[in-house]
Amino acid sequence: MGNAAEIYGKVYVLRLGHRPSRDKRVSTHVGLVARAFGANGFILAPICDESVVRSLRRVLEEWGGEMLLECTDNPLSYATQWRRSGGEIIHLTMYGLPVDNVIDTIRMSPRPKLIIVGAEKVPGQYYELADYNVSIGRQPHSEIAALALFLDRLYKGLELYLEHENRCLEIVPSPGGKKVVEIGGGSNAADDRADVRP
Repeated sequence: MGNAAEIYGKVYVLRLGHRPSRDKRVSTHVGLVARAFGANGFILAPICDESVVRSLRRVLEEWGGEMLLECTDNPLSYATQWRRSGGEIIHLTMYGLPVDNVIDTIRMSPRPKLIIVGAEKVPGQYYELADYNVSIGRQPHSEIAALALFLDRLYKGLELYLEHENRCLEIVPSPGGKKVVEIGGGSNAADDRADVRP
């Protein structure tokens, strides 16, 4: 699979409604899923939580990849400008159209994609602004799961085989235990970090 930049130019995830007192872990995991499943941008709104940004930067340094990390205090303006610049907006909500009904159209469009996932009740303006309001099932669930499933559908599962050239660490598949190796150093010093067991 080509990366997001090669296919669409940009596939960014806008994490809407972040509340630092409640959402640090979940928002960090939204960013981790965005990176691991093929997005190349993560926007945190409306409050810039440096602890979330730092965690994601550390993962990029160790595991590789290139991802724009930004914050905005005006996410509606950010999304509006995205549309004006020729991009399209996909809002993940359980009230939208089933993903399998629209994913082929979304996948075939070459336009840059802004995927919106909310942390709390999403204002109606985003439903109106979105090119697609997309549901991953019709039951209450996690925005982390919704994002992972959407990106997996977008890339047809090929994102699971992404390898980042600038990575320092790499997991070695194993039927038991954990093994992480350092790339370039020829050392297995990273195994200690991964708590390797027989």
